Amino acid sequence: MTDVADIAVRPAWQQALAQAIRDPGQLAEMLDLPATWVSKHAAARELFPLHVTRHFVNLMTPGDINDPLLRQVLPHQDEFLEAEGFTTDPLIEQQSSQPSLLHKYQSRVLVIMRGGCAINCRYCFRRHFPYADHHFGSQQRAELIDYLKRDPAINEVIVSGGDPLLATDPQFSRLLDELEQLPQLRRIRIHSRLPVVLPERLTNDLAQRLAHSPLQAILVIHANHPQEIAPQLQRRLKIWADAGITLLNQSVLLRGINDDAKVLAELSERLFAARALPYYLHQLDKVKGASHFAVTDADACAIAARLRAQLPGFLVPRLVREIAGEPSKTPLELTLS
Repeated sequence: MTDVADIAVRPAWQQALAQAIRDPGQLAEMLDLPATWVSKHAAARELFPLHVTRHFVNLMTPGDINDPLLRQVLPHQDEFLEAEGFTTDPLIEQQSSQPSLLHKYQSRVLVIMRGGCAINCRYCFRRHFPYADHHFGSQQRAELIDYLKRDPAINEVIVSGGDPLLATDPQFSRLLDELEQLPQLRRIRIHSRLPVVLPERLTNDLAQRLAHSPLQAILVIHANHPQEIAPQLQRRLKIWADAGITLLNQSVLLRGINDDAKVLAELSERLFAARALPYYLHQLDKVKGASHFAVTDADACAIAARLRAQLPGFLVPRLVREIAGEPSKTPLELTLS
């Protein structure tokens, strides 16, 4: 049995995480959704579990089965559709010989710091990823440092997952302590969905630790729809921005959710008001179970053109696709030429 005192000392974000919704029936009750509609799609839960924070649920519109946030998390029978080119490992990451470390780009390495996440997005390109094989503890941290020492061309470490912000502030600090001893490193970049679905994870303590690091700190959040930019998130992002941390956002283009230039323009405006710059707009990675979210390349380019017409250039995210084996993200227009 968990001791009451242990619960009391847990950070607020961990307590909120423990209250995440895992049952489609419970989610249906909270949002006044038709029970028959939810049960119709419930079998897809076996393909990929439901997991969503209460904060994110509170941003959804009750009674709306087409709510853009709901559609990102609720299991759907279309996940059983077989589509050509959609695989369990679209970016060929599972063939890495070094668990927890992916060296896809010359000057950057990506570390899978945590396998779990606070939300299971139905389109996630790592929904089939074997996270159980990718533990990141003291041994893996030592292996990372050794790997970096052997390759002085690496000047940036990207911490990812799952979601790296599931690690505690002290765990992050220990990683920083060791990375800061390597003079070749310039930056640490954190890719996380947690700030959007659990804003309280952006603690003042972690912001100050990053602010006082000799490494330039970058936080890349993941928001797909303006409805996700809640007041709580705006407040926390501004605190991190004031601490000197660079804030960026990346989105995934999703059919029926944000495949509309007006929606994406509003997302960019709300992000910028919260001190975060739009960074990438990703064409969907072809992961098995997510084909119903796909937007054609022609439609994606047309949406991007309309977005450029509506916004100043600094608010227009780059429309890209990630291609396995390529040394960088590929602008979508180049794949059509």
